[in-house]
Order: sequence, then structure tokens, then C-alpha cells
Amino acid sequence: MKERNGLRGTSEAHRDVPATENGGPFRGGWADTALKSPPLPGAAYAAKRRSAVSERFPGERIVVPSGGLKVRSNDFDHPFRPHSAYVHLTAEEGSSAVPDSVLVFEPTGGSHAVTLFTRPRSPRDGGPNGTEFHGDRRYGEFWTGRRRTLPETADALGVEVAARDDLDRALRGNVPTRVLRFEDSYVDARVPPSPQADAELVVFLSELRLVKDAWEIGQLDGAVDCTVAGFHDVVGELRHATRLERGERWIEGTFNRRARLGGHSLGFDTIAAAGAHACVLHWMRNDGPVRDGDLLLLDAGVEADSFYTGDLTRTLPVDGRFTDTQRRVYDLVHAAQSAGIAALRPGARYGDFHTAAMRVIAEGLDAWGLRPYGASAATAESDLYRRYTVCGSGHMLGLDCHDCAGARGETYLDGVLEAGHVLTVEPGLYFQPDDLTVPEELRGIGVRIEDDFVITDDGAVCLSSELPRDADEVEAWMAALR
Repeated sequence: MKERNGLRGTSEAHRDVPATENGGPFRGGWADTALKSPPLPGAAYAAKRRSAVSERFPGERIVVPSGGLKVRSNDFDHPFRPHSAYVHLTAEEGSSAVPDSVLVFEPTGGSHAVTLFTRPRSPRDGGPNGTEFHGDRRYGEFWTGRRRTLPETADALGVEVAARDDLDRALRGNVPTRVLRFEDSYVDARVPPSPQADAELVVFLSELRLVKDAWEIGQLDGAVDCTVAGFHDVVGELRHATRLERGERWIEGTFNRRARLGGHSLGFDTIAAAGAHACVLHWMRNDGPVRDGDLLLLDAGVEADSFYTGDLTRTLPVDGRFTDTQRRVYDLVHAAQSAGIAALRPGARYGDFHTAAMRVIAEGLDAWGLRPYGASAATAESDLYRRYTVCGSGHMLGLDCHDCAGARGETYLDGVLEAGHVLTVEPGLYFQPDDLTVPEELRGIGVRIEDDFVITDDGAVCLSSELPRDADEVEAWMAALR
């Protein structure tokens, strides 16, 4: 069996260290490493959101867990990412987020007292958790790094803080309680479910994120800027990717490096789809070659330290020049996106930009003679174009890539755009390699163009305007970087 630092095997090396009385060799001799924790930049905005929750549910206890660690394999966990509703109400950031934290709104008078129950810093001396520092591979500081102390967390987030071990007392009593379910098994078991009430909480927390405040828009702007930088990196690496058996992986790694360098992580797994893989909407295997003459569809987003994410797509000619057929498809998608963008304004129906984009797509397909069932794809009664463009043309963007998904139809999909909404516009065309209803030259071509927009009082601003969209501009940009 392979030995590792004197311990036999991976399981042996990473097992929890047996507890020793009073900390054993770890007891005493530690310097004072207390930190000053100034309020996080988003803390004041999070306090306003908590006030909105309090106002919406007077007299009720509200419980919003962060979620916990999830096992990836045996004794390795996935990187922790707290629930977006929890982030929205705390403004917690990046690697400072602590698994198993729980935000509790306790009704008091006409308002709520809000307390965050979380894990304190691993203690070094004595106490019931005195061996956690060196003996707990999931939560011990020796294993996973320093957490903030409870006072440090209170200072950073601007909220009352207590130890997670004290959570039980906060959930006692005959108080009407709503819980963000399925994020913390202990909370779910401790508080009897109230399906309708809990579902209403999910809807409210989702709709609370629909209109972004100034701080959120700034975070999204920064995430998009970093995403744009990642696209620049990829174009610079395209030539090298063509020399590799799994060049898509090189593209993926190139963008992911930028995401980790300039942000916290990825907003979603990177889609690096070359050739016919671009016809798979969420191609994340990224195990294919990248060949001159093919297109590369890159759909990717950097998640900032604040957990807000960008989401952009460009479809690039690998060798820097579109073929005539590729350009024909690209130009139609570009025209469709431009029509969708023109429909963005406060007061417009949310679905208007999709309708505008799909009208251009349908009319273009009709002009090409692509009528798969003998009918015109451009008629109002027909959605035959969906054979070649399955999904919607955009979505809300924020803490989740597909943000606010729990919102009611009347406030989101069937709602009206207003200042502070942030969304994507991303029409596409996908001609499957085995689709006999299209000419052979089109088969295996997939094109999507996606940009991020914030709705303003008088229109919309493109957060990703520094990334070229027009085919000529794309070619010129690629030539400059190659």
C-alpha cells in the first residue's frame, strides 16, 4: 500500500485525528491572532433586505439556512457554496462563508430580532470542541483554515451572532415558523413542515432578488468584466488548443483560471463546445478536439467573491475567419439578438425581447426555405422554428446564473421589466449533425450570442459591451489577439 507522509493510504492519511485529553500536544502556546473585521461592503444593503423579510412576515419566525457540505467522494467534500437566499440576506463573501450557518428572524413586537447561528473559530484550549482545531478534518482550522470568531462575524456582517450549538433553543416554542427547506437536515427535522407557508417563503425570497440595488449592479458589472477578460484569454489560447486531443479541456481550463484569479469561482460549469458539440445546449463534458475550420461556442461566467455571476456566450471561428455558411448562421443570430436588445426597456413585457428575437429567427429560417413540416415557420401560430432553437432567449441574472427561479409567473416570466432588473439576451440556432431537414452544409453548426444587461429608467445598458458581437468585429478582435 502506498505510504503518504508516514501514514498508509489516503483514507488513513485523512481520517479524523483521535481526540486527546485537554488538547494534548496542541494545548497552549498559541499567539493572539484576533482580527479586525470591518463591515463587508454589502452588509448595509443586506440589512435592508432583512427588513423587507421582517415586514413581509410579521409575528412569524423565519429560518434561512446556508446549507452544508456535500460529499464529493469518500472523505472529500465539494467546495462549499451557500444558498443564494442566505447570501442575499447576509452579504457573506467567498471563502469566508461557513457551512451549517442559519439565519433566524425571531418575532419581537412589530419587528424581528435577527441572529446568525454559525460555527465559531476552532478553539485551541479545552472546552467541548477543544480538539476540533487539529482533530476534525471537515471543520478544524488545521485542516480547512481559519474561520472568523463570533465577534468578528458580527462586525463583518452587521448582525447578531451566536454559536451553531445554541440553535436548538432558538427553534423552540410555539411560534409560527417558515423554513427554507432541504438545506439543513437538522432544521428540517426540528421544525415541523408547513408546506404552503414554506413555499410562500421561497417565492418571496426569490422575488426579493428581482430588482437589484446599486451595490448588486456594481458586483455584477465586476463579474462581467472579469468574464470578458476570460474570453480574451481563451482567444489567445485557441491556436494551442488545436494541437491537443482534448482541446476543449484546454479552453475550459484557460477560462477557469481567470475565474479563480479574478473572482471566487465559476457561476456555472464552463461550456466549451467545438464543432457539433455546440448543438448541445449545455455541453460541459468538454472532452473533444478544437479544429481549424470549426466554430467554438464558449458559454461561461465568473462568480465574484460576493457570489454574483456573469454569463456570456460567443461563438468563435477557431482559425479566426468564418466560412460563408458559418457567417450566414452567425449573422442571423446576431440580427435576432439585436432585435431582442432593442426591445429592452422599463414597462415592456418580460417576454417581448424573446418574441422579437424569435421573429427574426423564424423569418430568416423561412427565407432559407427551412420549413420542416411544409408550413411557414414565420407564422404567428407556428413554433416550428423551435426545432432549431429549443430554449428561451434569456433569463434573469444575479446570485444564481438563472436567478429568481422561484418567483411567480406574474412577477417574472409574465411580468414587466423595470429599472434594476438584470438579464441576459441569448438567442441561438442549433442544427443537429443528424437533422435531415436542413441542408448538409448546415448540419453540426451551433451558434449562440449572449450578453448581460441592466434595465435603467430609460432603456438598458449592456454590461458586456467590451466584447465584440458583429462578425467582422469578432474576426478583427481575434486577429489582434492571435
